Amino acid sequence: MNMIKKLYQKGLQKSGKNYTLDKRIPNGLLRYSLSKRIFLLFRGFLKLRKRVFVGKKVVFLNKKNISFGSNVTIENNCFIDAYAANKVIFGNNVKIGAFSSLSITSHMSKYGVGFKIGNNSGVGRFAEFGSSGGIEIGEDVIMGSYVSFHSENHNFKDISKPIREQGVTSEGIKLGNNIWVGAKVTFLDGCKVGNNCVIAAGAVVKGVFPNNVVIGGVPAKIIKEV
Repeated sequence: MNMIKKLYQKGLQKSGKNYTLDKRIPNGLLRYSLSKRIFLLFRGFLKLRKRVFVGKKVVFLNKKNISFGSNVTIENNCFIDAYAANKVIFGNNVKIGAFSSLSITSHMSKYGVGFKIGNNSGVGRFAEFGSSGGIEIGEDVIMGSYVSFHSENHNFKDISKPIREQGVTSEGIKLGNNIWVGAKVTFLDGCKVGNNCVIAAGAVVKGVFPNNVVIGGVPAKIIKEV
């Protein structure tokens, strides 16, 4: 293994990542990856005065209410709203994909609850976290692109009033540890997913699901046990 690969592998180990580099990876790709990380880190120092890897055109609201673990990456064009009753918490080795949005206080009639994502969890590009009612994501949760969370519901039973004037209800959303979430999965308010689960791409998740299951469909149902 040449010098640049040794340095890259050492960096992976320091950040808690246990995989081994594929021997076929060329040095040019490693140099690109390293230089990109250096720029992200420099931008994080400028924006946050913290060791966070931050992409271009990232917006943070209420930065003082955000807790960052080590090796957090917020990629390009993300929006992070931290106006919330509770802390916004990013654990160690968390990655938020480009063009993703975290909105907590979405309306002045209700102050948002908060958001937490655990160690070694991440999401792909174009994710939407509607966290007015609170979202809690465990450790080692891997999520594809275009995943969305909606922790709030509109009331609509009173037909004498427009729906927009009837207020909302919020129960929050909670995902356990060691979960694989496919692309374009939608999580609705009140849903809870246990540990060691797989959620098929395109599923609409509502309700409570136990540990160790594969779920999928619209609405999502248990397909099999892991």
